[in-house]
Amino acid sequence: MKYHREQLFGRWYNTDTDEKGIQTSEYAELAADGSFEITFLTFDDKGEVCDKVVELGDWGLVGDIHFTITKSELIAKELYAADLADSGNYHAYRVLQLDNQIFEYQHIETNEVYKLRRVADTVGHC
Repeated sequence: MKYHREQLFGRWYNTDTDEKGIQTSEYAELAADGSFEITFLTFDDKGEVCDKVVELGDWGLVGDIHFTITKSELIAKELYAADLADSGNYHAYRVLQLDNQIFEYQHIETNEVYKLRRVADTVGHC
């Protein structure tokens, strides 16, 4: 299936709880210029943030393949350049579902599936 990059412009989120009860959240902003900012939060058992990592980089969509290149990380208000020679900063995914509310995709190598929901820009409107 072919998707259009424009479908991904905007803000997306996911919140999940693992088998140990640890809650994590992901907030992604995908810009029209191909840049991204993704914030990963981990919460303790009291619901307070115990870890926060912000990744910045480039993204793209070709057919049903979504890809990201992490170029820097913001940790504790310090910006660190990513090692662009590290293959761990490059990811490719197959899009499973993409519409105006849901973005579901699967990592090409690990087969892990992610499902994000669009963040509404206007509160209180359907």
